[in-house]
Amino acid sequence: MKILDHLEELIVTVMLSLMTLLTFMQVVMRYAFNAGYTWALELTTVFFAVMIFVGISYGVRVGAHIGVDALVKKMPPGLRRGTSIVVVVLCLVYAGLVIYGSWIYVSKMKMVGVELEDLPIPIWVVRAILPFGFALLALRFAQVLWALITGRSDSLHLGDEVAEALKLKSEESAS
Repeated sequence: MKILDHLEELIVTVMLSLMTLLTFMQVVMRYAFNAGYTWALELTTVFFAVMIFVGISYGVRVGAHIGVDALVKKMPPGLRRGTSIVVVVLCLVYAGLVIYGSWIYVSKMKMVGVELEDLPIPIWVVRAILPFGFALLALRFAQVLWALITGRSDSLHLGDEVAEALKLKSEESAS
């Protein structure tokens, strides 16, 4: 799984870098040379989509997604773990539904044979990030479920903005 971890991070980093570079080039072309690339916005959108759909699984892995868990945090460990298992199963069901629906959608786009507006790329190739991204998400939720079932975890580990803000504030005060 370490390879997948690094691959997710690499894809997100590369997509963000390419988006930034392409947007910068487009701004320079427009303002310095009164020209531009007709395909730049579309390609930036493709990079953004890839970054987002790979990033959602990355967010689950590192516990970066926000959630309303005030009630769950007050539960005793056993109930918290049981509630977390139910939530993760529901997330897996949702991911499965999206994988199924997006697979049908991508298959229809392949049959139709439409290309992107500004680039000679079949639209189904770009839209294939939908089932791929949600398959990664399902894999990450399956890992969370396994950690809950085996007792290595007692809850979903969501981003805790309050704790992070307090930590940042205390670090600023210390300096």
